[in-house]
Amino acid sequence: MAGRGLRTGFSTGSAATAAAVAALDFLLAGRASEKVRIELPLGGDLTVTVNRVRSESDREAVAVVVKDAGDDPDVTNRAEIQARVTLMPDGPDLETIVIQGGAGVGRVTRPGLAVPPGEAAINPTPRQMIAENLRRIWRDGRPNGGPLRVEVEISVPQGEKLARRTLNARLGIVGGISILGTTGLVKPFSHEAYTATIEAGLDVARAGGLDEVVLTTGGKSEKAAMRIRPHLPELGFVQIADYFGFALRETAARRFGKVGLVSFFGKAVKQAQGLEYTHAHKAPLDLSRLSGWLDEAGAGPALVEEVASANTARQALDILRGSGALVLVRVVGRRMLDSCRGFAGPGPEIWVKIMDYDMTVIYEGPEEKEQV
Repeated sequence: MAGRGLRTGFSTGSAATAAAVAALDFLLAGRASEKVRIELPLGGDLTVTVNRVRSESDREAVAVVVKDAGDDPDVTNRAEIQARVTLMPDGPDLETIVIQGGAGVGRVTRPGLAVPPGEAAINPTPRQMIAENLRRIWRDGRPNGGPLRVEVEISVPQGEKLARRTLNARLGIVGGISILGTTGLVKPFSHEAYTATIEAGLDVARAGGLDEVVLTTGGKSEKAAMRIRPHLPELGFVQIADYFGFALRETAARRFGKVGLVSFFGKAVKQAQGLEYTHAHKAPLDLSRLSGWLDEAGAGPALVEEVASANTARQALDILRGSGALVLVRVVGRRMLDSCRGFAGPGPEIWVKIMDYDMTVIYEGPEEKEQV
């Protein structure tokens, strides 16, 4: 179980491993297991329900596991993950485990990811999980047998359709989903999956030869950013959601020369506060900070009080606009820029833009003179 009573699930890597184990077990023991046990990469084990197993021949079997993400809103939840296991003909006295991707498993086309271009998007840890668990089943089923020689093909019948709801295409993964998982488990609403996606996006941009990346908090701000930087390739735009501090540090770690950040006003206010993580659950909007900045900038008491009493960032921005004081958005922009520099350090050149809710740019930084 995860925090607050939420249910932990298992990764696509665990689903693929369990399916492969069920298929090999069927070939060795002649039985279709309803459940199989797999060992996890960080220790411990997991019991997984097997949806179905079928024989293709005396040397080949197919098993299907339905991926269960628990209470995490995972795109691949309830997806069927299939493993086709084929015993190879007797050959050299050497272990041979070939793991391939079939229909619905993406193929990597760009450098910078954990899997090289041309390979199926089955990450190293799931590959290791599959191999180690098959070795265990082989030893148990053939204690006096020869070395394990097997081909494993992982496929996802709805994978190509599901991939449209992921960032795989942006990362250069085509034709399906990725088989992922570093622990084998999926913790509801955990940060690891999204931060890994940010890292992958930055890695692909760097491997693609880019020296500049533009960070955005979502699809709408990314659309605006693409208009601002029309000549930057698509892989130069990375959605960071609420992982503001993390993303800036990671750009610096990869030695990008130039980093842009495009945010709508409400998110910009939080970024200006220097909040590392800006989700409303952890970082509720504090318009008293904004009103304080306006007061320091010399705004009139009535305007300061009205902004402090606003219910939302949109309302606060409407108040500034209605008062003819939209120029004071710069008090947010300058602090936002300072926050970026604080997280990224002195390495990259940083620029920021704040968007109105109609996608108009209302602040561009750095300015020639950064003083109120």
